[in-house]
Amino acid sequence: MMAIDDQNLASLLKEVRIQLALSQEALARALGVSFASVNRWENGKSRPSKLAKAQLDNFCARMIRKGKLKLPASSADRRPQMSKTNNGEDFK
Repeated sequence: MMAIDDQNLASLLKEVRIQLALSQEALARALGVSFASVNRWENGKSRPSKLAKAQLDNFCARMIRKGKLKLPASSADRRPQMSKTNNGEDFK
């Protein structure tokens, strides 16, 4: 399992959404949380619960195993190109 710290959560969420071409709403659906939650996390307005962090961790691990997600060691590493937005159906 990858460790998700609160300080890097916002940039991680954005990176995941960009690589998977997901809207905040689609990522929220894939995680089983509300759009408002994802929006607040990404904008640094709140922090996810331990359960929500675990859901994000599991989701990212699943996408990495499927070869759909490659998280860089730091946010300064390569930025993926954004493609059309996916509705999240491919990510369940």
